[in-house]
Amino acid sequence: MKNLSHRSILSRRSIIKTSLGAAAVAGFPAIVPSSVFGQNAPSNRINIGAIGVGRISRGHDLPAIQKVANARVIAVCDLDANRVEQGQALVNGFYSVNSTKGYRDYHELLANKDIDAVVISTPDHQHAVLAVNAVRAGKDVYLQKPASLTISEGRSMADAVKASGRIFQIGSQQRSWVQFHRACELVRNGRIGDVKHVEVGLPGDPSGPDAPEMPVPHTFNYDAWLGTTPVVYYTEMRAHPQQGFDRPGWLRCEQFGAGMITGWGAHHVDTAHWGMNTELTGPVEIWGTAEFPTHGLWNVHGKFKTDARYANGMTMSISGDYPNGIKFIGTKGWIFVTREGNVTPSDPTSGAPAGKILEASDPKILDSAIGPNEIHLATADEHHANWLDCVRTRKTPLAPAEIAHRACSTCLLHHIAMKTKRKLNWDPVAERFKNDDEANTMLSRPQRAPYGFKS
Repeated sequence: MKNLSHRSILSRRSIIKTSLGAAAVAGFPAIVPSSVFGQNAPSNRINIGAIGVGRISRGHDLPAIQKVANARVIAVCDLDANRVEQGQALVNGFYSVNSTKGYRDYHELLANKDIDAVVISTPDHQHAVLAVNAVRAGKDVYLQKPASLTISEGRSMADAVKASGRIFQIGSQQRSWVQFHRACELVRNGRIGDVKHVEVGLPGDPSGPDAPEMPVPHTFNYDAWLGTTPVVYYTEMRAHPQQGFDRPGWLRCEQFGAGMITGWGAHHVDTAHWGMNTELTGPVEIWGTAEFPTHGLWNVHGKFKTDARYANGMTMSISGDYPNGIKFIGTKGWIFVTREGNVTPSDPTSGAPAGKILEASDPKILDSAIGPNEIHLATADEHHANWLDCVRTRKTPLAPAEIAHRACSTCLLHHIAMKTKRKLNWDPVAERFKNDDEANTMLSRPQRAPYGFKS
């Protein structure tokens, strides 16, 4: 395998060769399981380190990777020592082993030459920095969405991935779900005519009460958890539960993310871009309004509506007032697509009635066959498996870094429009606002040392 380190392949093969030689010398027949010589042999296996082993990792990323035969999670890392132990126990249980390595410093995990790839499942504000450091360390990366906290960070991440040549997949798993693939393929092949408008509906997040300062648990490296962001006092409602894996409070704090506009927006805007054929660009005008909490610890946006116009004339509206999902509206009809059920048990539901995950203005649209000479969008049975297959083959996965950045940056543009409350003019090539110095200051945030990007 080209992606595996030469040193690790030699060490594993040497172990096998030594074992075979010892058996022969001892007079025992060299009976070795066929898997040793097959595609799932240790020398062909993709060794993975999991960075962040909380709710999303345990409920989504790790179980998906565990199902892939030629991959093995061999290490976990978390800034909470309790979660390191719980992550080790979970992975050991997957494979009936007791050898999963545990780390509290991701730099030490990245320095492990036996690890070929990492899955990053941390809070949003750590995504881009971790991804950059991982690809620079020679690791392939699966990164939970959204791609970044700011547009500047996202650009740095996408550029670092391109320069490294590593395989990168963002966790936009809707690209691997049948109904989203079908909807976008129908739209791209003109089944609703020319697309004029897209409505994106997102779930909401509640505001919260004030939360008093609490002692930092001795098992938790809170300063490193804050990372590039400013120092603020610790309270459990701001971070993650110390007992269990319920939805963490940081999702509702602007210091660590933008709220649902990037939380679910990164998924739905990516799907919208897929159908609109605007995956590698962004809007040219954005405007809108939003309500923000006036008190309490949780301060991400509440009720909102934002709009955007693209250079090709298509427009997009995003609001919690729309049904959760994506509605493509064309000159000959419309298609609506959404999820069924929850992302995880503690996430908001999609709100989709049973059997209504894919609808159209005319039901016959959904039965339309895509001809051999029409557009056929890439597809996969499962998103993590697609990434791991691309790690093996070095092909481009369904959701690579530039596409991830463009979906996230579009969400962040809508968020900046909420903040400025005026129409913004955006240059998607230069990735700068036109004639708006104030808005351009929102493209980045100060990086607290020593946790920021290093050149």
